[in-house]
Amino acid sequence: MDLRKWVWSTCAVLGFVIAVSEYSRCETTWEVPRFDGWYNSLGYPRRGAVGSHLMRLVPAHYWDGVCQPVQEPLRPNPRTLSRVLTGGPSGLPSTRNLTVLSVFFGYHVAFEIFDSRTPGCPPEFMNIPVPKGDPVFDPTATGTVVLPFQRGPWDKESGQSPSNPRTQVNMVTTWIDGSSIYGPSTSWSDSLRSFSGGLLTADSERNMPKRAQGGNLMWSASDPSTGEHGADGLYELGNAWANENMFTAAEGIIWFRYHNYVASKLHMEHPEWSDEKLFQNARKTVVGTFQNIALYEWLPGYLRDKKLPPYPGYQKFVDPGISPEFQAAAIRFGITMAPPGVYMRNRTCNFREVINIDGSSSPAMRLCNSFWKRQSPNVKQSQDLDDLLMGMASQIAEREDNTVVEDLRDYMYGPLKFTRTDLVAVTIQRGRDFGLRGYTEVRKALDLPPVETFEDINPELNRTNPQLIHDVAELYERDISKLELFPGGLLESHDGPGPVFSAIILDQFERIRNGDRFWFENKQNGLFTEEEIQVIRNMTYYDVLMAVTTAEENDIQKNVFFWKDGDPCPQPTQLNESMLYPCTNATKLNYFDGSQVGFGIFIVGLFLFPVVSFLVACMVAYLRKYRYKKFQRRRKAGDRTEESAVGITAHEWQGHKKPLHPVSVEVDEKRRLQVFDRSGPALRSLSLCSQNYLEVLLSSDCQRKALLLKVPKEYDLVLFFDEEGKRAAFLKHLQPTVTDIGQEIRVREMREKALLQEALTREQRAQIVETFIRHAFSKVLEIQKRDAGDMNGVSREKAREVLQCELTASEFADALGLKPDSLFVESMFTLADKDGNGYLSFQEFLDVMVIFMIGSPEEKSKLMFSMNDIGGTGFLSKEEFARMLRSFIEISNGALSKNQAEDGIKAMMQAAGFDNKDKISWEDFHFLLRDHDKELQFAQLNVKGMEKQGKKRLSRDQRVSFICPANSNKTEGLELRRRKKLSIKTVYVNPKREQYIRNPVQQKIQQFKRFIENYRRHIVCFIIVYGITAGVTLERCYYYGLQADSTGIPGTSVVGIIVSRGSAAAISFLFPYMLLTVCRNLITLCRETFLNRYIPFDAAIDFHRLMAMTAIILSVVHSLGHVVNVYIFSVSDLNILSCLFPNVLSNNGSELPLKWSWWCFQTVPGITGVLLLFTFSFMYVFASHYFRRISFRGFWITHYLYIVVYILTVIHGSFALLQEPRFHIYLIPPGLLFLLDKLISLSRKKVEIPVVRAELLPSGVTHLEFKRPQGFVYRSGQWVRIACLMLGTDEYHPFTLTSAPHEDTLSLHIRAVGPWTSQLRELYTEESLLELGAYPKLYLDGPFGEGHQEWIDFEVSVLVGGGIGVTPFASILKDLVFKSPIKSKIQCKKVYFIWVTRTQRQFEWVSDIIREVEEMDTQELVSVHTYITQVAEKFDLRTTMLYVCERHFQKVWNRSLFTGLRSVTHFGRPPFGAFFSSLQEVHPEVGKIGVFSCGPPGLTKNVEKACQQMNRRDQAYFMHHYENF
Repeated sequence: MDLRKWVWSTCAVLGFVIAVSEYSRCETTWEVPRFDGWYNSLGYPRRGAVGSHLMRLVPAHYWDGVCQPVQEPLRPNPRTLSRVLTGGPSGLPSTRNLTVLSVFFGYHVAFEIFDSRTPGCPPEFMNIPVPKGDPVFDPTATGTVVLPFQRGPWDKESGQSPSNPRTQVNMVTTWIDGSSIYGPSTSWSDSLRSFSGGLLTADSERNMPKRAQGGNLMWSASDPSTGEHGADGLYELGNAWANENMFTAAEGIIWFRYHNYVASKLHMEHPEWSDEKLFQNARKTVVGTFQNIALYEWLPGYLRDKKLPPYPGYQKFVDPGISPEFQAAAIRFGITMAPPGVYMRNRTCNFREVINIDGSSSPAMRLCNSFWKRQSPNVKQSQDLDDLLMGMASQIAEREDNTVVEDLRDYMYGPLKFTRTDLVAVTIQRGRDFGLRGYTEVRKALDLPPVETFEDINPELNRTNPQLIHDVAELYERDISKLELFPGGLLESHDGPGPVFSAIILDQFERIRNGDRFWFENKQNGLFTEEEIQVIRNMTYYDVLMAVTTAEENDIQKNVFFWKDGDPCPQPTQLNESMLYPCTNATKLNYFDGSQVGFGIFIVGLFLFPVVSFLVACMVAYLRKYRYKKFQRRRKAGDRTEESAVGITAHEWQGHKKPLHPVSVEVDEKRRLQVFDRSGPALRSLSLCSQNYLEVLLSSDCQRKALLLKVPKEYDLVLFFDEEGKRAAFLKHLQPTVTDIGQEIRVREMREKALLQEALTREQRAQIVETFIRHAFSKVLEIQKRDAGDMNGVSREKAREVLQCELTASEFADALGLKPDSLFVESMFTLADKDGNGYLSFQEFLDVMVIFMIGSPEEKSKLMFSMNDIGGTGFLSKEEFARMLRSFIEISNGALSKNQAEDGIKAMMQAAGFDNKDKISWEDFHFLLRDHDKELQFAQLNVKGMEKQGKKRLSRDQRVSFICPANSNKTEGLELRRRKKLSIKTVYVNPKREQYIRNPVQQKIQQFKRFIENYRRHIVCFIIVYGITAGVTLERCYYYGLQADSTGIPGTSVVGIIVSRGSAAAISFLFPYMLLTVCRNLITLCRETFLNRYIPFDAAIDFHRLMAMTAIILSVVHSLGHVVNVYIFSVSDLNILSCLFPNVLSNNGSELPLKWSWWCFQTVPGITGVLLLFTFSFMYVFASHYFRRISFRGFWITHYLYIVVYILTVIHGSFALLQEPRFHIYLIPPGLLFLLDKLISLSRKKVEIPVVRAELLPSGVTHLEFKRPQGFVYRSGQWVRIACLMLGTDEYHPFTLTSAPHEDTLSLHIRAVGPWTSQLRELYTEESLLELGAYPKLYLDGPFGEGHQEWIDFEVSVLVGGGIGVTPFASILKDLVFKSPIKSKIQCKKVYFIWVTRTQRQFEWVSDIIREVEEMDTQELVSVHTYITQVAEKFDLRTTMLYVCERHFQKVWNRSLFTGLRSVTHFGRPPFGAFFSSLQEVHPEVGKIGVFSCGPPGLTKNVEKACQQMNRRDQAYFMHHYENF
């Protein structure tokens, strides 16, 4: 800056600096104005502050009187109106020679006093439809284009009723207080300050403000011409919208420079002043100067020399609020004067060329391509900014008329989704958004003369352009009352704002001035002295420019807002669009572009979580199985030694999809080809003598290893040898055997594939045999052809093959389900094979089956007799008769030991009186069966594949004979429990059914009533829990769907939010209260209280599973809802998201939403949500029934992840994206109870329990007896959890106590069925005990209650135990028998115990307990029934003979042949339906019968089904309690 300019600048401020220098030495006595405008007005401190209401000049006009704007079709389309009203040529200069600098200074003044362009929350859209075929926005005539428009901010307390319509708010201060320079808040101001010398922070060039580097300070809309977005590169100024274009930014930079200029001068004059004092003094000087220039220099020029009245002094009751009419209409008149481009020049009047976006040059900067420039090639340095300001001072603005240049009308910047918009249409729509009254109503309110027609608005315009008036009138249907304020104001304007706009503008600035307590002319505020005020009044915008730019005195005119002839540097020409670089067209942007693949992979990855968990679980299960099998092999290694393979080794091929089986083959001395398993057992025996020749097929490829030996009437033998030499050795091995008997070997070669196709496999042979048997039975029984396997559709060769098929002895035995070497099979096969060829033909098989299936009792007994009458003499010796009985007993699959079998034979012969007979005739044998005609009548021979065929076969319930009607004469051996000393009422199967006969409707009603009665507790609990779940879900759905208007959710992602928040509310309830179902200690205590009558504690675990499954389903639904949300958030503008998430996101105008990856991986809810899904996938997969049984430790470990789940869930909700966290509220009550329950368990788990006795019982059962802890009180039927640290793990496993409460010790019977129980059994073997020296100690947790402990609450109880499931009943039976003699006050009067076992030797320890109970049970409280399921059902002919043996043995010895007990033994599965039906008759006075079952799921399901069937009646109903293992 040269000397002349320095002198001029110094003179401009010298008077002011001198005037305040003396005063400045003292302490500051004036009040420093707040940045946010609060407390400026003494009457109403909030007036004029940030967020204050707009003050309407006339009442609001909404369609509904509240908030809904008046739009099409009641008003014209804004875009159509814009084109008609403001269309026209550019290049017409201002009639008053207003400069472009004046136009953009006016923009800066507008930014100073109002900002309602920020989108309101919640987001509401009034998108502007573009007429079809619009040449700019819809050139392809799609008719679907809309210009985005979002409604402005408003006070949420308004818009509630017609008396309280929507009121918009101002986001900056109304006062002219420098908020566009310093910001509307203290924090904003602090971010601009350097805190040194009172200066604002400058960039590397001291005359330029710093550029933003991220952050949300400046409004950062995208550049419509290049697509640049983000805050980086924008100037940081006090006005958030300062960077809207380079020209408004230049105005802001001028005032930035001026503050630093004044602060530097003050610092030079007063070096002792602090930074704060310098800053505040400079601030008040700059603000006073700006107030003076805006109202006393710029405003009169803008309003055609209309001036404000003289300043009357501060008026505290004046409301300075911005009027909607001013903001949305009057002040917008300035857009008509904006040029299409702006010149740049230097001090020497050289108008420079500017660089366009493509590198070309133009005479001026194009307005439409200058919006939101981050790095402009034309304004890089401070000197470039000076050139721009000097160019603006020399350039004449566009004419003050109704025409708007295309840069604003067609190419105004828009959002990224549609980068261009129409400023005129947006202004019209903003007026509708604000509810502005019509032009005529506002005119009337301002006391202006009324107008009756459109032509009266502007007679001059009507004269020069009548078509314009006509077209506008047509759009408003020639109803002038519909004419809106902004279009009317443009129509009335001539060489400047018309009377309406001028009145509104003058009123606004007068109210701002008079109501501003800190106005520079107010002598009462202590800011300035009279002299200082006068100095400020003499300041002009020219003085400011001289002080802060490189322009000299004569470089620009004194009145920079006008250019007159003779002023420096006239513009080359008036600019128009044709002289400039064209505007870039509108572009569309899909925010989700580039994210589709990643988002899709992410979704697929989420769905793969369960798959990954499943694979991991499978791998764990495989390893557990492998280790368990390895452990079992190691256990068995000492029990057996594998025999070395004999003969020639090979691998047998058994089918296309089956693995090769290692075998060894050799020919024995009987010329039979024996096929052995490598471990020793013989697999097949093929007679070589019965064939005329041996047909052998050899493979000619694939290393020539395969050999096929054709076997007539059987399946072929296919062998694979390790090498061709072994195959040759096998053939050589066969040669001598064949040659000796005069046979030959016919060898053929073929390809291996053809050889395998030629082979008849075992499966194919089995299909032929099955069809053979089916057709045999179709001849005997009434079986339809489709059930027998109709051969109409098969080839003749196949049909002939089936009918010519002959059964071998092994196939015949397999069909009967027996061993090939059993005496029964041998006898029956010999009898049936009439031609003695060693095979059964179709007819031979049929002849035998006819008798067994439909023969009379005499025919069946005669056939059984003939099977053993080998000589055909008609008599059997005692040895032959014993052999026959032995053959029947033998087929019981080992149900009896050898000694038991011999005892049974002796008892039968003794009971029949055969002791003194040498020979036994058929008549004697039939007499032996005289009491069993019924059994023989219905007895059939069950053949594999025929279990469900035939109309003549009876259901199991129809064939029950162990219980009979009360008036039956056949009472011997048929009672449930027979005692010689006591006669009891007999339980029978066929109750009188007449009283149950109803019409179907009554039956359904009765069934429903009984269902409600039986499950009323379950139903009530279910309704309570799921009612609450549904309630909290619906409450959230209703809130976010209908009530959450202030959040903006109903207008954005309503579906996703409703789904996610509703499911989240349900999850927040279910997950915490799920803990109550596993509070075992508390449940056990509550069982003893009145709560047991109202809460089904037995169903706790089932309810836990149900709640868990519901929770995981809702979690998936919750995740799917968030998938929708994330997608919607990823394609929604940032201004929408900032409304939804005000605590997380702020709207800085960048529009571009955050990517899906940010939501999923960079937010706390996203990360925790993904981790929760990952955790859930492992917990739920390992908790499934299959994996829980395979790997209990895996289940145990993964279920401990519940701690992680609850921690993550608390964190997940604590981020409060949408609502305040609620999960902890639900978690606290059940969490405290669960913690209490855990503390109870932990207090017990630390105590070691010494084992008193350990016994390894048959069937893998380990009996442990251990010391009873002090204070350990339990009830029979309860269970405990034990752990053994010697096994290297601290996992606890549940087992039912088999000891009774009165016993001094506790006992468990643990069956080794898995890794942990097997290792536990191994730990108590003699070898392990010798090594350890003592019994390993246990850790005990319990006792825990279950339904079985309630047996005592029923007069009649039925106990059903299957397998190891008899353990709870061992305790119950001993407890019952103990309490009965001492006359304990127990309700139970009768107990029926049903023991279901594969064989009585499987759990011999149970027999011992039952035997003990029988000895102690002197009052006949217990009735025991044993069912052996390993043998065929009772009405199989073979089992009938076992039944006969059992009854005769019991008649003689008064105990069971099989169990040694006095209770009756039955065969097959128990008919629960018939049994329960008879109980209703035997105990008619009992209203409720307790049924308690424990065993495999199949058993408990059958019991439950029978109970449900019985509960449909009016009699006693059965309450079922069950446990599965």
